Amino acid sequence: MLPAPHRLRSGSDFAATVRGPRQGSRLIVVHAGASDARAGLPPRVGFVVSKAVGGAVVRNRVKRVLRALVSPRLDSLPLGTDIVVRAKPAAASANTPELAAALDRVLPAVLRRLPTPGGTP
Repeated sequence: MLPAPHRLRSGSDFAATVRGPRQGSRLIVVHAGASDARAGLPPRVGFVVSKAVGGAVVRNRVKRVLRALVSPRLDSLPLGTDIVVRAKPAAASANTPELAAALDRVLPAVLRRLPTPGGTP
């Protein structure tokens, strides 16, 4: 479980983050967002696992695995950053090391695409 300050909760926060830069793989898509209003606050992470991934049991398993994989990586996320991890249908049949490898590939790539605080990308 992610600590409460690190959870992305409101629909408007999810929507704003999904409009930001994204990077994907066969298993997941990671969206990132940062705003000046959140500068200095801890990073927040949200997860989207649709019914296309599978039934409730499969969706919850994928979400639990992704949450467990993101948790130790929170310290590497910049302050004030919002991240949404969206599982693709192929994530249902992926094992934990495959999801970890996809996250390790995609997360740094999307963070590089975030605009810098000065306003230049």
